[in-house]
Amino acid sequence: MSEINLEEIKAELSEWIKDNWDPEITVSQWWKCLSDSGWSATSLPVEAGGKGWGRSETGTVTSTLFSHDVVGPPTGLGMMLAAPTIAMHGNPDQIERLIPPIIDGSIAWCQLFSEPGAGSDLAGLQTRAVKDGDEWIITGQKVWTSGGHLAEKGMLIARTDIDAPKHQGITYFAFDMDQPGVEVRPLKEMTGRALFNEVFIDEARVSNDDVIGGIGNGWAVANTTLMVERSSLGSGGPQPVAVPAGGKAGRLDRKVGDFVSSLGGNVESDGGRGLDIKWLSDLAQKVGSASDPVVRQEIVKLHILGEVNRLNMLRAKAGGSRTGAEGNLAKLAMSELVRRSRDVGNLIIGADGMLSSAESSFDGRVQEATIFSPAPSIYGGTDQVQRNIVGERVLGLPKEPGPSKETPFKELLQN
Repeated sequence: MSEINLEEIKAELSEWIKDNWDPEITVSQWWKCLSDSGWSATSLPVEAGGKGWGRSETGTVTSTLFSHDVVGPPTGLGMMLAAPTIAMHGNPDQIERLIPPIIDGSIAWCQLFSEPGAGSDLAGLQTRAVKDGDEWIITGQKVWTSGGHLAEKGMLIARTDIDAPKHQGITYFAFDMDQPGVEVRPLKEMTGRALFNEVFIDEARVSNDDVIGGIGNGWAVANTTLMVERSSLGSGGPQPVAVPAGGKAGRLDRKVGDFVSSLGGNVESDGGRGLDIKWLSDLAQKVGSASDPVVRQEIVKLHILGEVNRLNMLRAKAGGSRTGAEGNLAKLAMSELVRRSRDVGNLIIGADGMLSSAESSFDGRVQEATIFSPAPSIYGGTDQVQRNIVGERVLGLPKEPGPSKETPFKELLQN
Protein backbone atom coordinates (compact mmCIF):
# COMPACT_ATOMS: atom_id res chain seq x y z
CA MET A 1 0.00 0.00 0.00
CA SER A 2 1.39 3.39 -0.95
CA GLU A 3 2.26 6.22 1.43
CA ILE A 4 -0.76 8.26 0.38
CA ASN A 5 -3.01 5.34 1.29
CA LEU A 6 -1.45 5.18 4.75
CA GLU A 7 -2.16 8.89 5.09
CA GLU A 8 -5.74 8.22 4.03
CA ILE A 9 -6.06 5.58 6.75
CA LYS A 10 -4.72 8.03 9.30
CA ALA A 11 -7.12 10.74 8.17
CA GLU A 12 -10.11 8.38 8.11
CA LEU A 13 -9.41 7.02 11.58
CA SER A 14 -8.73 10.49 12.99
CA GLU A 15 -12.10 11.63 11.72
CA TRP A 16 -13.74 8.51 13.13
CA ILE A 17 -12.16 9.12 16.56
CA LYS A 18 -13.36 12.72 16.49
CA ASP A 19 -16.90 11.52 15.86
CA ASN A 20 -16.95 8.56 18.26
CA TRP A 21 -14.55 9.06 21.19
CA ASP A 22 -16.48 9.86 24.35
CA PRO A 23 -14.67 9.59 27.70
CA GLU A 24 -18.03 9.19 29.45
CA ILE A 25 -19.01 5.87 27.84
CA THR A 26 -17.88 2.57 29.32
CA VAL A 27 -14.88 0.58 28.18
CA SER A 28 -17.28 -2.10 26.91
CA GLN A 29 -19.21 0.44 24.82
CA TRP A 30 -15.99 1.91 23.36
CA TRP A 31 -14.64 -1.51 22.42
CA LYS A 32 -17.97 -2.47 20.84
CA CYS A 33 -17.80 0.72 18.80
CA LEU A 34 -14.24 -0.10 17.71
CA SER A 35 -15.07 -3.69 16.78
CA ASP A 36 -18.28 -2.84 14.93
CA SER A 37 -16.37 -0.35 12.79
CA GLY A 38 -13.55 -2.80 12.02
CA TRP A 39 -10.88 -0.70 13.79
CA SER A 40 -10.35 -3.16 16.65
CA ALA A 41 -8.36 -5.82 14.78
CA THR A 42 -7.56 -4.53 11.31
CA SER A 43 -5.05 -7.29 10.55
CA LEU A 44 -7.76 -9.97 10.75
CA PRO A 45 -9.58 -10.99 7.58
CA VAL A 46 -12.82 -9.16 6.80
CA GLU A 47 -14.86 -12.29 7.53
CA ALA A 48 -13.27 -12.39 11.00
CA GLY A 49 -14.18 -8.80 11.86
CA GLY A 50 -11.07 -7.06 10.58
CA LYS A 51 -10.02 -5.25 7.43
CA GLY A 52 -7.47 -7.71 6.07
CA TRP A 53 -4.65 -5.17 6.31
CA GLY A 54 -0.94 -5.84 6.61
CA ARG A 55 1.58 -4.73 9.21
CA SER A 56 2.15 -1.24 7.78
CA GLU A 57 -1.56 -0.43 7.66
CA THR A 58 -2.19 -1.90 11.10
CA GLY A 59 0.81 0.01 12.46
CA THR A 60 -0.70 3.21 11.10
CA VAL A 61 -3.93 2.45 12.96
CA THR A 62 -2.04 1.80 16.20
CA SER A 63 0.06 4.95 15.93
CA THR A 64 -3.02 7.04 15.12
CA LEU A 65 -4.84 5.77 18.21
CA PHE A 66 -1.65 6.54 20.14
CA SER A 67 -1.47 10.10 18.82
CA HIS A 68 -5.08 10.80 19.80
CA ASP A 69 -4.47 9.54 23.36
CA VAL A 70 -7.48 7.20 23.43
CA VAL A 71 -7.90 3.71 24.82
CA GLY A 72 -6.83 1.14 22.25
CA PRO A 73 -8.49 -2.17 21.36
CA PRO A 74 -8.68 -4.92 24.01
CA THR A 75 -5.31 -6.25 25.09
CA GLY A 76 -4.37 -9.78 26.07
CA LEU A 77 -3.76 -13.16 24.52
CA GLY A 78 -7.20 -13.37 22.95
CA MET A 79 -6.49 -10.47 20.63
CA MET A 80 -2.79 -11.24 20.24
CA LEU A 81 -2.93 -15.01 19.68
CA ALA A 82 -6.37 -16.65 19.74
CA ALA A 83 -8.09 -14.46 17.16
CA PRO A 84 -5.36 -14.76 14.47
CA THR A 85 -5.09 -18.51 15.06
CA ILE A 86 -8.84 -19.10 14.84
CA ALA A 87 -9.07 -16.85 11.78
CA MET A 88 -6.45 -19.01 10.04
CA HIS A 89 -7.47 -22.50 11.19
CA GLY A 90 -11.05 -22.21 12.41
CA ASN A 91 -14.16 -23.15 10.46
CA PRO A 92 -16.83 -20.52 9.65
CA ASP A 93 -18.87 -21.41 12.75
CA GLN A 94 -15.85 -21.02 15.04
CA ILE A 95 -14.83 -17.73 13.44
CA GLU A 96 -18.36 -16.36 13.83
CA ARG A 97 -18.78 -17.67 17.37
CA LEU A 98 -15.37 -17.19 18.99
CA ILE A 99 -13.76 -14.11 17.44
CA PRO A 100 -16.39 -11.35 18.03
CA PRO A 101 -16.18 -11.67 21.87
CA ILE A 102 -12.41 -11.36 21.56
CA ILE A 103 -12.32 -8.19 19.49
CA ASP A 104 -15.04 -6.47 21.54
CA GLY A 105 -13.16 -7.34 24.75
CA SER A 106 -15.95 -9.22 26.48
CA ILE A 107 -13.97 -12.48 26.74
CA ALA A 108 -10.34 -12.89 27.83
CA TRP A 109 -8.17 -15.84 26.80
CA CYS A 110 -5.11 -17.58 28.18
CA GLN A 111 -2.61 -19.99 26.60
CA LEU A 112 -2.60 -23.56 27.96
CA PHE A 113 0.54 -24.90 26.29
CA SER A 114 3.52 -25.41 28.63
CA GLU A 115 3.59 -28.21 31.18
CA PRO A 116 5.98 -29.07 34.03
CA GLY A 117 7.69 -31.63 31.75
CA ALA A 118 7.03 -29.94 28.40
CA GLY A 119 8.39 -26.44 28.06
CA SER A 120 11.13 -26.15 25.48
CA ASP A 121 10.10 -29.61 24.23
CA LEU A 122 6.47 -28.59 23.96
CA ALA A 123 5.54 -31.53 21.72
CA GLY A 124 6.32 -33.81 24.68
CA LEU A 125 3.17 -32.64 26.46
CA GLN A 126 1.20 -35.24 28.40
CA THR A 127 -2.17 -33.61 29.05
CA ARG A 128 -4.66 -36.11 27.66
CA ALA A 129 -7.94 -35.61 25.80
CA VAL A 130 -10.21 -38.65 25.54
CA LYS A 131 -13.27 -38.67 23.26
CA ASP A 132 -16.62 -39.14 25.01
CA GLY A 133 -19.49 -38.82 22.56
CA ASP A 134 -19.61 -35.25 21.28
CA GLU A 135 -17.15 -34.08 23.92
CA TRP A 136 -13.56 -34.57 25.00
CA ILE A 137 -12.52 -35.22 28.60
CA ILE A 138 -9.32 -33.32 29.47
CA THR A 139 -6.92 -34.27 32.28
CA GLY A 140 -3.48 -32.80 32.92
CA GLN A 141 -1.51 -29.85 34.23
CA LYS A 142 -0.38 -26.63 32.56
CA VAL A 143 2.09 -24.09 33.90
CA TRP A 144 3.32 -20.52 33.22
CA THR A 145 -0.20 -19.60 32.13
CA SER A 146 -0.23 -15.81 31.77
CA GLY A 147 -3.51 -14.27 32.91
CA GLY A 148 -5.10 -17.63 33.61
CA HIS A 149 -6.85 -16.21 36.67
CA LEU A 150 -8.57 -13.58 34.49
CA ALA A 151 -9.42 -15.73 31.47
CA GLU A 152 -12.79 -17.13 30.46
CA LYS A 153 -11.34 -19.19 27.60
CA GLY A 154 -8.06 -20.96 26.93
CA MET A 155 -6.06 -22.10 23.90
CA LEU A 156 -5.44 -25.70 24.97
CA ILE A 157 -3.31 -28.33 23.29
CA ALA A 158 -3.67 -31.91 24.50
CA ARG A 159 -2.64 -35.38 23.37
CA THR A 160 -5.46 -37.23 21.64
CA ASP A 161 -3.47 -40.15 20.21
CA ILE A 162 -0.58 -41.77 22.09
CA ASP A 163 -0.01 -44.23 19.24
CA ALA A 164 0.89 -41.42 16.82
CA PRO A 165 4.32 -39.73 16.71
CA LYS A 166 4.50 -36.99 19.32
CA HIS A 167 4.00 -34.11 16.87
CA GLN A 168 1.02 -35.78 15.19
CA GLY A 169 -1.11 -36.91 18.14
CA ILE A 170 -1.92 -33.42 19.43
CA THR A 171 -5.21 -31.53 19.10
CA TYR A 172 -5.93 -27.82 19.67
CA PHE A 173 -9.07 -26.84 21.63
CA ALA A 174 -10.94 -23.68 22.56
CA PHE A 175 -11.37 -24.50 26.25
CA ASP A 176 -13.80 -23.08 28.84
CA MET A 177 -11.91 -22.08 31.99
CA ASP A 178 -15.02 -21.65 34.15
CA GLN A 179 -16.12 -25.24 34.70
CA PRO A 180 -15.77 -28.02 37.27
CA GLY A 181 -12.40 -29.72 37.20
CA VAL A 182 -10.37 -26.58 36.46
CA GLU A 183 -8.23 -25.07 39.24
CA VAL A 184 -6.02 -22.02 38.68
CA ARG A 185 -3.23 -21.35 41.17
CA PRO A 186 -1.07 -18.19 41.00
CA LEU A 187 2.72 -18.41 40.73
CA LYS A 188 4.32 -15.51 42.59
CA GLU A 189 7.34 -14.04 40.78
CA MET A 190 10.39 -12.36 42.24
CA THR A 191 8.76 -9.08 41.18
CA GLY A 192 6.19 -9.72 43.90
CA ARG A 193 3.41 -10.10 41.32
CA ALA A 194 1.60 -13.19 40.09
CA LEU A 195 1.09 -12.74 36.35
CA PHE A 196 1.61 -16.45 35.73
CA ASN A 197 -0.39 -19.42 36.97
CA GLU A 198 -0.42 -23.19 37.05
CA VAL A 199 -3.66 -24.80 35.91
CA PHE A 200 -4.82 -28.21 37.08
CA ILE A 201 -7.39 -29.93 34.84
CA ASP A 202 -9.22 -32.97 36.18
CA GLU A 203 -11.73 -34.48 33.75
CA ALA A 204 -12.90 -31.11 32.43
CA ARG A 205 -14.89 -31.16 29.21
CA VAL A 206 -14.73 -29.45 25.84
CA SER A 207 -17.12 -29.82 22.92
CA ASN A 208 -15.98 -31.43 19.71
CA ASP A 209 -17.25 -28.23 18.05
CA ASP A 210 -14.34 -26.44 19.73
CA VAL A 211 -11.58 -28.48 18.10
CA ILE A 212 -9.59 -25.92 16.10
CA GLY A 213 -7.95 -27.11 12.88
CA GLY A 214 -8.97 -30.77 13.09
CA ILE A 215 -8.19 -33.74 15.31
CA GLY A 216 -4.48 -34.57 15.37
CA ASN A 217 -3.52 -31.33 13.64
CA GLY A 218 -2.89 -29.41 16.85
CA TRP A 219 0.87 -29.07 16.38
CA ALA A 220 0.42 -27.16 13.12
CA VAL A 221 -2.22 -24.92 14.73
CA ALA A 222 -0.04 -24.39 17.80
CA ASN A 223 2.87 -23.38 15.58
CA THR A 224 0.69 -20.63 14.11
CA THR A 225 0.02 -19.40 17.65
CA LEU A 226 3.72 -19.54 18.52
CA MET A 227 4.72 -17.75 15.31
CA VAL A 228 2.26 -14.94 16.02
CA GLU A 229 3.43 -14.80 19.63
CA ARG A 230 7.10 -14.44 18.71
CA SER A 231 6.34 -11.74 16.16
CA SER A 232 4.10 -9.89 18.62
CA LEU A 233 6.62 -10.09 21.47
CA GLY A 234 9.31 -8.80 19.16
CA SER A 235 7.35 -5.85 17.86
CA GLY A 236 7.19 -2.48 19.54
CA GLY A 237 6.46 1.12 18.68
CA PRO A 238 3.83 3.58 19.85
CA GLN A 239 0.97 1.89 21.69
CA PRO A 240 -2.35 3.44 22.73
CA VAL A 241 -3.57 3.20 26.31
CA ALA A 242 -3.94 -0.50 27.14
CA VAL A 243 -6.81 -1.97 29.17
CA PRO A 244 -7.12 -5.73 29.84
CA ALA A 245 -10.04 -7.59 28.28
CA GLY A 246 -12.68 -9.77 29.91
CA GLY A 247 -15.21 -9.47 32.69
CA LYS A 248 -12.91 -10.83 35.41
CA ALA A 249 -10.48 -7.92 34.99
CA GLY A 250 -13.26 -5.60 36.20
CA ARG A 251 -12.77 -2.85 33.61
CA LEU A 252 -15.70 -3.27 31.22
CA ASP A 253 -18.21 -1.14 33.12
CA ARG A 254 -15.83 1.69 34.01
CA LYS A 255 -15.69 4.97 32.10
CA VAL A 256 -13.19 4.73 29.28
CA GLY A 257 -11.92 8.25 29.99
CA ASP A 258 -10.81 7.22 33.48
CA PHE A 259 -8.01 5.12 32.04
CA VAL A 260 -6.61 7.90 29.89
CA SER A 261 -6.47 10.34 32.80
CA SER A 262 -5.28 7.81 35.39
CA LEU A 263 -2.53 6.41 33.20
CA GLY A 264 -1.33 9.80 32.11
CA GLY A 265 -1.59 9.01 28.43
CA ASN A 266 -0.05 6.45 26.18
CA VAL A 267 3.39 4.89 26.06
CA GLU A 268 6.10 3.99 23.61
CA SER A 269 6.64 0.26 23.95
CA ASP A 270 9.57 -1.99 23.08
CA GLY A 271 7.21 -4.96 23.02
CA GLY A 272 8.56 -6.66 26.14
CA ARG A 273 8.24 -4.51 29.30
CA GLY A 274 11.61 -2.86 28.95
CA LEU A 275 12.32 0.85 29.46
CA ASP A 276 11.47 3.00 26.46
CA ILE A 277 13.89 5.46 24.90
CA LYS A 278 11.97 8.62 25.70
CA TRP A 279 11.59 7.69 29.35
CA LEU A 280 15.30 6.88 29.64
CA SER A 281 16.23 10.16 27.96
CA ASP A 282 13.96 12.08 30.33
CA LEU A 283 15.47 10.19 33.28
CA ALA A 284 18.99 11.11 32.15
CA GLN A 285 17.92 14.77 32.00
CA LYS A 286 16.43 14.53 35.49
CA VAL A 287 19.52 12.87 36.95
CA GLY A 288 21.87 15.28 35.17
CA SER A 289 23.71 12.67 33.09
CA ALA A 290 22.25 13.59 29.71
CA SER A 291 25.57 15.12 28.65
CA ASP A 292 27.58 12.06 29.70
CA PRO A 293 28.96 10.63 26.42
CA VAL A 294 28.70 7.02 27.66
CA VAL A 295 25.05 7.45 28.65
CA ARG A 296 24.26 9.12 25.33
CA GLN A 297 26.03 6.37 23.41
CA GLU A 298 24.17 3.58 25.22
CA ILE A 299 20.79 5.24 24.66
CA VAL A 300 21.56 5.58 20.94
CA LYS A 301 22.66 1.92 20.78
CA LEU A 302 19.33 0.94 22.31
CA HIS A 303 17.47 3.09 19.79
CA ILE A 304 19.41 1.54 16.88
CA LEU A 305 18.65 -2.01 18.03
CA GLY A 306 14.97 -1.13 18.29
CA GLU A 307 14.95 0.37 14.81
CA VAL A 308 16.76 -2.63 13.30
CA ASN A 309 14.15 -4.92 14.86
CA ARG A 310 11.29 -2.74 13.61
CA LEU A 311 12.67 -2.71 10.06
CA ASN A 312 13.26 -6.46 10.18
CA MET A 313 9.59 -7.02 11.01
CA LEU A 314 8.47 -4.61 8.28
CA ARG A 315 10.60 -6.53 5.80
CA ALA A 316 9.10 -9.80 6.97
CA LYS A 317 5.53 -8.59 6.53
CA ALA A 318 6.33 -7.07 3.15
CA GLY A 319 7.58 -10.47 1.96
CA GLY A 320 10.98 -9.25 0.83
CA SER A 321 14.21 -11.17 1.52
CA ARG A 322 12.49 -13.43 4.03
CA THR A 323 14.57 -16.03 5.82
CA GLY A 324 11.61 -17.67 7.51
CA ALA A 325 13.06 -16.82 10.92
CA GLU A 326 11.96 -13.19 11.26
CA GLY A 327 9.67 -14.01 14.18
CA ASN A 328 12.47 -15.85 15.97
CA LEU A 329 14.90 -13.02 15.30
CA ALA A 330 12.36 -10.50 16.59
CA LYS A 331 11.88 -12.50 19.78
CA LEU A 332 15.66 -12.64 20.30
CA ALA A 333 15.94 -8.90 19.65
CA MET A 334 13.16 -8.18 22.15
CA SER A 335 14.99 -10.14 24.87
CA GLU A 336 18.14 -8.16 24.12
CA LEU A 337 16.23 -4.87 24.10
CA VAL A 338 14.86 -5.56 27.57
CA ARG A 339 18.29 -6.49 28.92
CA ARG A 340 19.97 -3.45 27.37
CA SER A 341 17.26 -1.07 28.57
CA ARG A 342 17.74 -2.50 32.06
CA ASP A 343 21.48 -1.87 31.85
CA VAL A 344 21.05 1.66 30.52
CA GLY A 345 18.54 2.45 33.27
CA ASN A 346 20.96 1.29 35.94
CA LEU A 347 23.82 3.17 34.28
CA ILE A 348 21.77 6.35 34.58
CA ILE A 349 20.61 5.99 38.20
CA GLY A 350 23.88 4.52 39.48
CA ALA A 351 23.91 3.33 43.09
CA ASP A 352 20.17 3.99 43.37
CA GLY A 353 19.72 0.78 41.38
CA MET A 354 20.76 -1.22 44.44
CA LEU A 355 17.72 0.01 46.37
CA SER A 356 14.30 -1.58 46.25
CA SER A 357 11.71 0.03 44.00
CA ALA A 358 9.88 1.43 47.05
CA GLU A 359 13.06 3.15 48.30
CA SER A 360 14.19 4.49 44.91
CA SER A 361 14.45 8.20 44.24
CA PHE A 362 13.23 7.68 40.67
CA ASP A 363 9.81 5.94 41.02
CA GLY A 364 11.29 2.41 41.03
CA ARG A 365 10.71 1.69 37.36
CA VAL A 366 14.34 0.73 36.72
CA GLN A 367 14.28 -1.70 39.64
CA GLU A 368 11.05 -3.24 38.38
CA ALA A 369 12.54 -3.67 34.90
CA THR A 370 15.72 -5.15 36.37
CA ILE A 371 13.88 -7.84 38.32
CA PHE A 372 11.60 -8.61 35.38
CA SER A 373 14.36 -8.65 32.74
CA PRO A 374 15.17 -12.41 32.79
CA ALA A 375 11.58 -13.27 31.86
CA PRO A 376 11.52 -12.33 28.12
CA SER A 377 14.39 -14.69 27.38
CA ILE A 378 12.26 -17.54 28.77
CA TYR A 379 8.59 -17.01 27.88
CA GLY A 380 7.35 -17.41 24.32
CA GLY A 381 10.14 -19.92 23.69
CA THR A 382 13.56 -19.51 25.30
CA ASP A 383 16.39 -17.70 23.53
CA GLN A 384 18.15 -21.06 23.20
CA VAL A 385 15.14 -22.57 21.44
CA GLN A 386 14.97 -19.59 19.06
CA ARG A 387 18.65 -20.03 18.17
CA ASN A 388 18.14 -23.76 17.62
CA ILE A 389 15.29 -23.02 15.21
CA VAL A 390 17.38 -20.48 13.28
CA GLY A 391 20.34 -22.86 13.18
CA GLU A 392 18.40 -25.90 12.00
CA ARG A 393 15.73 -24.41 9.75
CA VAL A 394 17.55 -21.43 8.24
CA LEU A 395 21.28 -22.16 8.43
CA GLY A 396 20.83 -25.87 7.73
CA LEU A 397 22.84 -27.04 10.74
CA PRO A 398 22.32 -30.68 11.81
CA LYS A 399 19.55 -31.33 14.32
CA GLU A 400 20.25 -32.66 17.77
CA PRO A 401 20.32 -36.47 17.85
CA GLY A 402 17.15 -38.18 18.97
CA PRO A 403 14.51 -40.79 18.12
CA SER A 404 12.95 -40.93 14.68
CA LYS A 405 10.07 -38.54 14.09
CA GLU A 406 7.91 -41.56 13.30
CA THR A 407 8.34 -43.12 16.77
CA PRO A 408 4.94 -43.42 18.52
CA PHE A 409 4.68 -41.12 21.54
CA LYS A 410 4.01 -44.01 23.94
CA GLU A 411 7.41 -45.52 23.04
CA LEU A 412 9.38 -42.35 23.81
CA LEU A 413 11.19 -41.73 27.08
CA GLN A 414 8.95 -39.53 29.21
CA ASN A 415 10.11 -36.48 31.12
